[in-house]
Amino acid sequence: MNGADFRGISVHNFSEKILEQVVHFHVMKLDGGFFLWVGSAPVLSNLAVSLNSKYDSMPLSTLVMGDPSETTASSLAQRLAKRTEKQVFVSYSLPMSDSSLSLLVEGRIKKELELHPEHF
Repeated sequence: MNGADFRGISVHNFSEKILEQVVHFHVMKLDGGFFLWVGSAPVLSNLAVSLNSKYDSMPLSTLVMGDPSETTASSLAQRLAKRTEKQVFVSYSLPMSDSSLSLLVEGRIKKELELHPEHF
């Protein structure tokens, strides 16, 4: 890649109160993809990556670091990679005590994607 082709990294932050908990979202737009961190405290407890494959209709996804029994980051990265057709890194650092929380969080991310696709 030529240095002149590199578009740099842009950062987009937003927060929302979901189920009485303030959830923070941090998006770093990269060249050809993005990194999304979701959490309520500054912790990087896991990291997943997903990208599209010409051999499968579902994007490939793997956990780079964190508890392998927790699949939220990997599955979210996979769904976002399919939706955006980009390479996606996700760190999901919210307690897994409430499954409706993760559904609402994903809904908020999709809303932001629709409102501000330039940040992803």
